[in-house]
Amino acid sequence: MSKPIMITGSLLGAFSLIFGALGSHLLEPYLISIDKLDTYQTAVQYQFYHVFLILFIGIIYNYTHKHIINYAFYACLLGVLLFSGSLYILCLSNQSMWGLLTPFGGVSLLISWVLLCLSFLKK
Repeated sequence: MSKPIMITGSLLGAFSLIFGALGSHLLEPYLISIDKLDTYQTAVQYQFYHVFLILFIGIIYNYTHKHIINYAFYACLLGVLLFSGSLYILCLSNQSMWGLLTPFGGVSLLISWVLLCLSFLKK
């Protein structure tokens, strides 16, 4: 399971850079015009921060409680998709209803950190 986690983290990292570059160059005038540049940057930042959590989970996978660390990985992945993904869609569509998903992503990210801690405590 460690290898798929590391691959997922690596791909999410690459997409963080792609989305960041798109936001800084191609989409910046549009994002400024709808006053969503900060929101877009937050999505990129949180995605990139949690890439490191996913990679860390992959590195320590064999040294922690595997059942719990799997849940930590899935919670983090779901959190990135819901948190950053909803913000990306909100910015690109300029429809605020997508922001309703963002807190669920934030809670999922928080759960992933708590599960990481529990995986150390259970080992």
